[in-house]
Amino acid sequence: MKKKWLSIPYALWALIFSIAPLVIIAVYSFCSRSPYGKIIYKFTFEHYRKFMEPIYLNVLWRSLLLAMISTVVCLLVGYPMAMIISKASLKKRNILMMLFVLPLWTNFLLRTYAWMVLLRDQGPINQLLLSLGIIDEPLKLLYNTGAVTLGMVYNFIPFMVLPVYSVLAKMDECLIEAAKDLGATSTQVFLKITLPLSMPGVVSGIIMVFMPAVSTFVISDLLGGGQTILLGNLIQNQFLVARNWQFGSAISMIMMVLIVIAMTISSKYKSEDGGGLW
Repeated sequence: MKKKWLSIPYALWALIFSIAPLVIIAVYSFCSRSPYGKIIYKFTFEHYRKFMEPIYLNVLWRSLLLAMISTVVCLLVGYPMAMIISKASLKKRNILMMLFVLPLWTNFLLRTYAWMVLLRDQGPINQLLLSLGIIDEPLKLLYNTGAVTLGMVYNFIPFMVLPVYSVLAKMDECLIEAAKDLGATSTQVFLKITLPLSMPGVVSGIIMVFMPAVSTFVISDLLGGGQTILLGNLIQNQFLVARNWQFGSAISMIMMVLIVIAMTISSKYKSEDGGGLW
């Protein structure tokens, strides 16, 4: 009985700051809008039908595409990084993890602004290439899709490395030693043992990178210069600029559906796989 009383503050917190806002957004997404922007509490699907227009579907496709590209790059770069850290000695492992997590102590906006300085025409990258004679004029490294993807990878790669590392660090080395004793090559050991056992961490990392990547708006706003519009930017503009809270709520609900689908797939995989071998 005492344990139930202890859960009341958490339940109230979840109700006020999680459930209630979601309910309000869901209600707004089905409300009509007067010509003067006033909310009319009349059930309608007009905002969801509006999202089916090509211009908004293109934004959705661009958001999903950039999120998938960023997730794949984070996986290709982060997995070897997690393996290197997990194979190091305990002392070196702690130092590597500290060096890896240290940039996260800096504000998200400051890290993104730092990339703006590095990538601009007068930035150190272009100046170095110019001084070495590799290029004759500054490269357009900023305000494009490549800069947005780079910003996503840089900011979200820790969410890929940490879950993969946590799984690899707990892996039983006896399995790898037994496979090598039986004549398995390093490639076979990786494909048959290491990779299958690390899949729960990989799936968690994919979800943890894909979700913020598909919903980000700061990175695309700063590094994309307003030229790369993603779902997050669209929602921000509807709430803060267009003052169309109903349409912004509808887009938010669509994004939440994508998140729920991804989380369902992740939980289903983990429950079926159980962290075992394929």
